[in-house]
Amino acid sequence: MEPTAGLALSLEEAEEVEPRVADFYRQTLRALNGADIPFLVGGAFAHACHTGIRRSTKDLDLFIRRADYERIAQLMQQHGWRTEMSHPHWLAKVHDGPEFIDLIFNSGNGLMPVDERWFRGNSRAAVLGVPVLVANVEDSLLSKAFIMERERYDGGDIAHLLQATAERLDWPGLLERFGPHWRVLLAHLTLFGYIYPGERQRIPGWVMERLMARLAEEVREPPAPNEHVCAGTLLSREQYLHDVEQLGYVDGRLTAASTMTAEDVAGWTEAIADRRSQ
Repeated sequence: MEPTAGLALSLEEAEEVEPRVADFYRQTLRALNGADIPFLVGGAFAHACHTGIRRSTKDLDLFIRRADYERIAQLMQQHGWRTEMSHPHWLAKVHDGPEFIDLIFNSGNGLMPVDERWFRGNSRAAVLGVPVLVANVEDSLLSKAFIMERERYDGGDIAHLLQATAERLDWPGLLERFGPHWRVLLAHLTLFGYIYPGERQRIPGWVMERLMARLAEEVREPPAPNEHVCAGTLLSREQYLHDVEQLGYVDGRLTAASTMTAEDVAGWTEAIADRRSQ
């Protein structure tokens, strides 16, 4: 599928990004374009493209494939920027002094690796004057749906993405991508109908009926034997530590659902203290 044209975004005009920081972002985007390395712009930039909602951002989020990281790191270092594999299961960074760019190749819970599906049918945009491809709405939804920390909850972003694009979404593909995590999608769609009561019908009826049928079927099933799992850790790295550390639940991140290892989980948990000190 060829990228679609038509989106244009110049955040310089809106002054959401300081000039020196914008120059760093611009140089990075041009370097990646020049090296012909696939990447997608996500985060606040993509959200503005899809919803028209602009807000200040402390960094630039770029989605990449993990297999491309070493090549990107070498390119960034050639331009004098420092690279860091912050969390090997999902995130690296490019630093220019105190400023940084996030290179994202998975979700923080290890559920959604960036793969070839992310690079199909992407829209084009001009970000800070540089032509780029933007992460699709479906992938933006996937990357935000599981973020439910005490200090950050991305449900509002998902409601706005649905409000702006419901009729254009690849609903069959979205259901497939959520797979066994369909309850998370159902929760967000249910909240959309609460947030916008006059627009509930914009979510296709067959989508809600299929998800509700799954729910009804699951309710009738007997409890799974020996399934003492807490999947809350897939939604928040902190709020369910009591369950896995004190109550004996199996950490959902250490099941087959996630690509995380025990070492990944330990490093991601240690980083909670870093976030608190910022």
